[in-house]
Amino acid sequence: MNKPLVRQPQVVAAAPTQPQDRQTWIAALMVGMALAVATVVPAKAQERPTTFADLAELVSPSVVNITTSTVIANNTGPQGVVPEGSPFEDFFEDFGNNEQRRSSALGSGFVISADGFIVTNNHVIEGADEIEIEFFPGEGQPSELLPAELIGTDPNTDIALLKVEYDEPLQFVEFGDSDGVGARVGDWVMAMGNPLGQGFSVSAGIVSARNRSLQGTYDDYIQTDAAINRGNSGGPLFNMDGDVIGVNTAILSPNGGSIGIGFAMSSAVVTNVVAQLEEFGETRRGWLGVRIQDVTVDMVDAIEGLAAARGAMVTDVPAGPAADAGLESGDIILTFDGIEIEDTRELVQIVGNSPVGKEVAVAALRNGDMIDLTVVLGRRETAEAAAFPAQDGEEAAPETTNMLGLTLSEVTPELAEAMGIAADAGLVIVDVEADSEAEEKGLVSGDLITEAGQQKIANIADFEARVEEAQEAGRKSLLLLVRRDGAPRFVALGLE
Repeated sequence: MNKPLVRQPQVVAAAPTQPQDRQTWIAALMVGMALAVATVVPAKAQERPTTFADLAELVSPSVVNITTSTVIANNTGPQGVVPEGSPFEDFFEDFGNNEQRRSSALGSGFVISADGFIVTNNHVIEGADEIEIEFFPGEGQPSELLPAELIGTDPNTDIALLKVEYDEPLQFVEFGDSDGVGARVGDWVMAMGNPLGQGFSVSAGIVSARNRSLQGTYDDYIQTDAAINRGNSGGPLFNMDGDVIGVNTAILSPNGGSIGIGFAMSSAVVTNVVAQLEEFGETRRGWLGVRIQDVTVDMVDAIEGLAAARGAMVTDVPAGPAADAGLESGDIILTFDGIEIEDTRELVQIVGNSPVGKEVAVAALRNGDMIDLTVVLGRRETAEAAAFPAQDGEEAAPETTNMLGLTLSEVTPELAEAMGIAADAGLVIVDVEADSEAEEKGLVSGDLITEAGQQKIANIADFEARVEEAQEAGRKSLLLLVRRDGAPRFVALGLE
């Protein structure tokens, strides 16, 4: 009798029966499982695009090359007069009429509206007499160079807005969320522009870092390793949805070429600037009307009611919105317009992005108590220079007494006249002890101490009283308000 055919499951490696062989088999099986996991997990995590071609094709019609020309006087030609009828008459007339030459520069930009608004960097068009726009070649695109009108610039963020006229609607791109998905550290991005004058070019990379600050007050740069070179300035940085999340602006390089450290001003900043340039032809930033400084860790113990080093400490309040609202020197702004403030940079950016004339709720710490105020914002561009004029101070060096590593002097009439201050304005630092904490904190001869322990001082006795009060209260440091050339800042010095 024939037995039925039974198909057994395929066995890759049957378990051995001998103990020593079983241990070897288990070890081999675990290694195989680990290799299987190792080959599966990275493949799932990568999820990178197989090509950028579709994205480049989609957005390239909106990217432009920008050529600028600057007229420069040329006074080096011959100045003599050629007799009428001379055979050289025509030559010298042509030569004499060419008393100017043109200097050209190249950059990039992108169209943000069908009616021809174009965004680029301010440094691309700064000082230009003529600006011409070249479009990506293709059907429906302008084939000729179009002259551009300068609508407005913002040197603080290095952004400029241009406008071209064309009979047909232009293809354009839109801004994306530079703080959202697609702009996270590690997300893929693509840069387009005109590097080194080579024409339209594409490079790709990832977001390397966020919230970078170079030197500007309103800096919020996206760092990327996508290749950015000279000529890429003003061009767009795209996320994978084809939205602009940054304007390529700067590179960090020892030789002028890309080494994988490029910076694009975030769309969160650019969109607000562009909207103001389009509406007003200039920026109109909110202005609080205070000088501020960061709260450092060593200040926390010296400030009653402050649990951590955060917020923005007010060092000076001239006539303006903050003074009208009741803010005072020594206040620590912890909340502005419902947003908790971590440091001065954050406060400056939030205030600058707020509309002029807006009523804003401000919460501040004053002498251990929280206070709530309402500030009506002014306009920074017109008010700041008047509120904080440049001041000149001179150093003085009469010897008096030594405290906390400082040689201090009361303000004499001669010092008051020389420094342009009141006779009871505070104490002048005559000398700073070498290797002292005061020296480490940057105090120098000529600095003026106007407050100690967040109370005004007029003489040495006042200062000694503040030191004694702080020691009796068990504080480890004393908070000083120090002015240098009229600019104030707070410094905490240890009492031990």
